[in-house]
Amino acid sequence: CPMLTTVDLVGGIHNTVASLHLEIWRSEMTDEINRMNQTLPTITGDKTSEIRQWMRRVIDRLDHYKTEHQKLLKEATTLLELALWKANLEDNG
Repeated sequence: CPMLTTVDLVGGIHNTVASLHLEIWRSEMTDEINRMNQTLPTITGDKTSEIRQWMRRVIDRLDHYKTEHQKLLKEATTLLELALWKANLEDNG
């Protein structure tokens, strides 16, 4: 539709972004989401294709952040396990 000027996101995307672990991740995602509504009115070609590409970028970035979050959680869990193991040795040693 040539008259399309904004995209309204529905569902849990805003909650997902708000729950991202790092502030920089939240900021980057918010900027990426807002970028489409800033550029959409200036697109003279195929807006549907542009929106699809934008959606793919948003999904790919969210997937990347989820993977990084899992790595951070695994590292934190390992550190906690080591700290508990050390404390247990000190208590029993």
